[in-house]
Amino acid sequence: MRVLVVGRGGREHTIVWALKKSPKVSEIYCAPGNAGIAEMADCVSIEETQFEELCRFAKENKIDLAVVGPEDPLFAGAVDALEAAGIKTFGPRKNAAIIEGSKVFTKDLMKKYQIPTAAYESFDRYDDALAYLHAHQAPIVIKADGLAAGKGVTVAATMEEAEQALKDIMVGKAFGEAGNQVVIEEYLQGQEMSILAFVDGETVRPMVPSQDHKPVFDGDKGPNTGGMGTYSPVPHMPQSIVDEAIETILIPAAKAMCCEGRPFRGVLYAGLMITENGPKTIEFNCRFGDPETQVVLPRLKTDLFDVFMATVEGRLEELELEWSDEAAVCVVLASGGYPGSYKKGLPISGLNDVQNAIVFHAGTAAKDGQIVTAGGRLLGITGMGATIEEARAKAYAAAEVIQFEGKHYRKDIAQKALDAAKQNQQ
Repeated sequence: MRVLVVGRGGREHTIVWALKKSPKVSEIYCAPGNAGIAEMADCVSIEETQFEELCRFAKENKIDLAVVGPEDPLFAGAVDALEAAGIKTFGPRKNAAIIEGSKVFTKDLMKKYQIPTAAYESFDRYDDALAYLHAHQAPIVIKADGLAAGKGVTVAATMEEAEQALKDIMVGKAFGEAGNQVVIEEYLQGQEMSILAFVDGETVRPMVPSQDHKPVFDGDKGPNTGGMGTYSPVPHMPQSIVDEAIETILIPAAKAMCCEGRPFRGVLYAGLMITENGPKTIEFNCRFGDPETQVVLPRLKTDLFDVFMATVEGRLEELELEWSDEAAVCVVLASGGYPGSYKKGLPISGLNDVQNAIVFHAGTAAKDGQIVTAGGRLLGITGMGATIEEARAKAYAAAEVIQFEGKHYRKDIAQKALDAAKQNQQ
């Protein structure tokens, strides 16, 4: 079978890596890909939103399955375009991708179908939003309605910070049209957890849970990023909490989308806060998370190609997923200055010297025979082991081997899991 993966990040490298293990996959193409993906797939110079070119390439190369990775092409209708061209495609259609593309839509959906989430109000006028803000207290959360590459959310510790975030979004247009509407919601306390699920209409097949680290610095300090590292499983989260989240959030969300005439088919990602009142929804995404994918897919024992095809063909209910008991920890290596400005084109060394870990490329490029920096988050280093501690040690050992100017990474990925284990032993 011939597969086309659309995207260029660490998520897409992980998908290609997992598909490469399938005996049913004979050829993998990636548009546009990155330097790491190019080592295991044929990269083609087509941008993610060049739908006409993607469709033409898929037909000319007799693609059996297309997989759309990132949110932007999904929300713009990539799946609709490819399906219209006769290509089987994994991912939600445009009318279902709105679950990530509009936070106002999603909050209203959760209210209508009584899916646990934070109390909120939405606004399309700055003065009204500001008045509502002044009637409440910090900490409080401000969210741009549309897609903002994971950076459109401010958890404001003070009212001054909240006012500035609101002004930046609605007046300063920091995120363009994504900020035409905002959601202001209550601040939830607890621990975050991500649960991704393969979804085919009302059929939900959850993946193993993971925990992301959004802030750029150790101790969850500094601005939010696209994710600085992840680990799976989340051993200090009882299975009863995971089951509750699936039963009260993921399954009802899939059913709600069907009721709304927007059946979801692809990966539904629930970003959760585990509060003292149980799991509540922070957000839904319409695709694999990045870097959650880098710890979840290495634990999947079922052939990923089989899962994709069962989902696309409406047969997901026939499939049971198998998972490894191994733990996985991913440490993200980022450019100095990220998530602000950073240099590009800096050489990366040590990639061929990594042992006992998997290196997933994100913001890298090939230039003059060497791998160079080309983005903010550059590499995801995934270690696997019998325990979180063993997997973590492998990931950090590999992170030390890789070198480039300005290298930055958090030193405390998965520390919460280790701390919780120590407390349980006392």
